Amino acid sequence: MFDTMTITKGLGAVCGSLLVFLLLGWAGSSLYSMGHGGHGEEGAQAYTIAVEGGESGGEAEAAEAGPAFAEVLASADPAKGEKVFAKCKACHKVDGTDGTGPHLNGVVGRAIASVGGFGYSDGLKALAAKSWTPEELDHWLENPKGYAPGNKMSFAGLPKVEDRANLVAYLASLQ
Repeated sequence: MFDTMTITKGLGAVCGSLLVFLLLGWAGSSLYSMGHGGHGEEGAQAYTIAVEGGESGGEAEAAEAGPAFAEVLASADPAKGEKVFAKCKACHKVDGTDGTGPHLNGVVGRAIASVGGFGYSDGLKALAAKSWTPEELDHWLENPKGYAPGNKMSFAGLPKVEDRANLVAYLASLQ
């Protein structure tokens, strides 16, 4: 009924299946590892908000060559800024309660990292002596990771100066 060759084939099939299972498990854990690959001890972001042209250098260079922020802010439209704020709604609220990020009503003129009870990153806590002036918000919205390295915000930034000015005008209207 069972000879030596049949038992050897069966044992080989079991060992081969176990080896394939272990290799697939190892490959999967290395692909989806959340260890020391850059997120550190702060915790991992659940998702990243993609912005059209947020990573492209061409649009960022075109935005820098455009008009100054103060000039654009003088003619900014809060209604257009509310539309730009739709990109921020995933994490920020304007009703005084915190979401994934701190609430943004009253942010213009407020001290940086000053919302009580919100767990700010060390990158923003280091800037706590400054206030969120329109110019500071412009620099932050253009490149959050460049403005405060080590912050938890995964947003890539707004490359267009008009979008930043409209958004700051909208946030200033929420005082």
